[in-house]
Amino acid sequence: MDYITRLKERRANIWEQTKELLDAAEARGGDDSKLTADEEQTYQRLNADLDAIDARAKEMAEAEQRTKDADEAFRSLLEKDPAPEARRGAEKGEVDRVRAWLTGQSGTRSLDIRPDSPLPLDARALSKLTAAAGANTVPISFYNRLVQHMIENSGVLAAGPTVLRTATGEQMQIPRTTAHSASAGIVAEAGPLTANDPTFGQVSLDAYKYGFLLQVSHELANDTGVDLLGYLSMQAGRALGNGFGAHLVTGTGSSQPNGVLTAATLGKTGATGAVGTASSDELIDLYYSVIAPYRQSSSCSWLMRDATVASIRKLRDGTGGAGQGNYLWAPGLTATTPDTILGKPLLTDPNMPATALSAKSILFGDFSTYFVRQVESLRFERSDDFAFNTDLITYRAILRGDGDQVDTTGAIKYFAGAAS
Repeated sequence: MDYITRLKERRANIWEQTKELLDAAEARGGDDSKLTADEEQTYQRLNADLDAIDARAKEMAEAEQRTKDADEAFRSLLEKDPAPEARRGAEKGEVDRVRAWLTGQSGTRSLDIRPDSPLPLDARALSKLTAAAGANTVPISFYNRLVQHMIENSGVLAAGPTVLRTATGEQMQIPRTTAHSASAGIVAEAGPLTANDPTFGQVSLDAYKYGFLLQVSHELANDTGVDLLGYLSMQAGRALGNGFGAHLVTGTGSSQPNGVLTAATLGKTGATGAVGTASSDELIDLYYSVIAPYRQSSSCSWLMRDATVASIRKLRDGTGGAGQGNYLWAPGLTATTPDTILGKPLLTDPNMPATALSAKSILFGDFSTYFVRQVESLRFERSDDFAFNTDLITYRAILRGDGDQVDTTGAIKYFAGAAS
């Protein structure tokens, strides 16, 4: 715990050094308020140190979780079971059926994975799939692990959208709110009430098919000591998360999902000559361009790419007037707590555009108003013939899904750089 405390204190100290550097540049005023070349180099180094501490804290959190999972696994193994043979026989039978499909012994080519599948698809798998995870083992759901890796690789999925899971993939019609009801008015006694209905439209959610191929050797598949299910879920989740996640951000809506960036409305345009970089005042304007009910939602957050965050860390709310000179960005206090801007969680996605003229580089709003549709069944197929000459087994994973904004009244808004 002493090391963790020192790490936390070091993180806070580095952030204070960063603020002092920026404050000193601001105090010079005028053209001298910008960071010098040496100061910019120091600033980048301090930012790199912050990122390194965050990565170390995440590794420690994962190691702690792996230890807990391993302890739980050993505790379960050492406990007395009144009917161990029957229970072990049932579990072994299910796991053997899955491994039989993976290795081709079942004789079937395809396997559907569902959250409530009669095959629980539980196997001894790594609790945290990192390179240095070692041999710690816990029971793990294949479907849930795959979905977890999809979320890790998609900022939109991590932001808390409304996820609709359906058993089949036929087109769905979802009501879309295009305008809220107007204000109620005073009505005279026995006077008629004015119609005051919200305006609705309709959005169609399809089931676009995403797929990828993964090849492993027969030796790896037949080695009972290898966590093949964990490896396959990690690789499939990341690949599907990258492909599906890109369209959830920038999809055009034509033969692909309508991305949240495409569906969002303009909240603030940057100042001319700013090369697309948002100022503190512009971020505050973007914040308040989203009305209070959406801002207060637990799914309200910021979304941008990593490179944009570096410039955001320098911004303050001003030094005079209503501003107090406070930094808009605040570091999360723990590895599991996200950084915040103006008190709202900051998430990153590599598919968000970089800051540039006319670029939509920042999103802010209630991401629960964005609907993601996923067909429950994740289809896996295997082939021994596709790479016959190299003795590799080829697995094919198929995901069907779609996404669109169902509230177009301004629940999610974007910042766009000026045109020049």
